[in-house]
Amino acid sequence: MSNTDLPTPTNLAAFCWSIADLLRGDFKQSQYGRIILPFTLLRRLEGVLEESKEAVLAKYDEIQALNLPEEAQEKFLLRATQTPGNPNGLSFFNTSKMDLSKLGASGIKDNLESYIQGFSKDAREIFEHFKFSEFIAQLNDVDLLYKVVQKVKSTDLSPQSPSNPNGISNHDMGLVFEELIRRFAEGSNETAGEHFTPRDIVRLTTALVFMEDDDALTKPGIIRTIYDPTAGTGGFLSSGMEYLHELNPQGIMKAFGQELNPESYAICKADMLIKGQEVNNIKLGNTLSNDQLYAEKFDYMLSNPPFGVDWKKIESSIKDEHTLKGFDGRFGPGLPRVSDGSLLFLLHLISKLRDSKDGGGRIGIILNGSPLFTGGAGSGESEIRRYILEADLLETIVAL
Repeated sequence: MSNTDLPTPTNLAAFCWSIADLLRGDFKQSQYGRIILPFTLLRRLEGVLEESKEAVLAKYDEIQALNLPEEAQEKFLLRATQTPGNPNGLSFFNTSKMDLSKLGASGIKDNLESYIQGFSKDAREIFEHFKFSEFIAQLNDVDLLYKVVQKVKSTDLSPQSPSNPNGISNHDMGLVFEELIRRFAEGSNETAGEHFTPRDIVRLTTALVFMEDDDALTKPGIIRTIYDPTAGTGGFLSSGMEYLHELNPQGIMKAFGQELNPESYAICKADMLIKGQEVNNIKLGNTLSNDQLYAEKFDYMLSNPPFGVDWKKIESSIKDEHTLKGFDGRFGPGLPRVSDGSLLFLLHLISKLRDSKDGGGRIGIILNGSPLFTGGAGSGESEIRRYILEADLLETIVAL
C-alpha cells in the first residue's frame, strides 16, 4: 500500500463511526458516542499493547506468587512494556489473555468485561467513567454485542512503528478521536456546550497565547507544560499539542487538566492516553474547591470556564481560602458575586503562572462580557480587575 492509499484521520473516524449503523433503532443517537468512543479506544490500546503483550503476561504470571500490592505490581508490569520499538515503555498495560478476536460468540459479555478488568488502573478507570459495562450489557440484551465487536475488530488502528510504517501515529490517532468527539458532541445536543468549544475559537485562543514564543518552541529538545482547569473533553490541551507539533514535531508538550463531569473527564483522559500523554496528570473533581494540582505551575494555560454558573455549593471553602490564606491562596484580590464564578477561574489560573524568573507563563481564557464590567467600585469584581491591571497581567482583550 502506498502512502497515498493510507486512510486519512477523517476517513478513519467515519469508518469508526459507522458502528452507528448497527445501533440505529436500539439506541438513541445521543448514545452512539458512548459506545463508539470506548470501543475505538479499546481497539487502539489493543494495537499499542500488541508488541509487549507476551512479555507483560509472562511477567504477570511470574509476580502473581509474590502477593504484591497493586501499585508494586503496576511498576513491574509497566517495565515489561519496554520494547526495542518503544524503549521508554507505555503508561498502561493489560494482563488479560483475551483480545477482541478471542472473545467468541458465547459468553462474550463476561469475556469482554474480564478483558476490560485486565487493564491497568488509569486505563480501566476511563472505561468505568464511560459506564461501559452498562452499555456492554445493553448491547448484549439486544443481540448486538458480537456484531459490534466483529466490526470494531475489523478496524485496523495499530500504531506506526519501525516494523509497521503504515500504522497510525499517536498524532493522527488523536485527530481521529477528536473527530469522533466532535460527532458525539453534535449528536448529543443537550450537552454540546459543556462538551465542546468551537474549534475556531480554540485555535484563535491557542495562537494568541503561543505565538510570542514561536522562536523558542522551534528549538530542539523543547519541553513545555499546558494546563486547563476546566478541561472538558480536552480540546484546548489537544490544540496546544497540535500547535507545537506543527512548529516542531520533536517538541514535547506535557498536558495537565482537571474536569468536573465524569463523562467529559473519561473522554479527555482517553484522548490523552491515545496521544501518549501521562494520563495521571488529568484529574477528576471541582477545580475551585479541590485543586488536585495545587503545587504545580505551568507555561501555558487555556480555559473556557462555564459562563454565569454560581458557586453557592462551594461558597464556604472559597470564602475560607480567601479569608485565611489571603494572597498566599488563590483568591487574595477579592471574590466575585456568588452568581458567577468566572473570575474565580481566572484567579485560579493566575496563581499557577510560572514565576517570571523561571520564564513566566501565559494565560488565554474565554469569558462572556460580564466579568469585564459587573460590580461597582470597591466590589469583589472591581478589586480583581484592579489587581490584574496593577500587577500588569493583562495583555489583550479580544471581543468576538
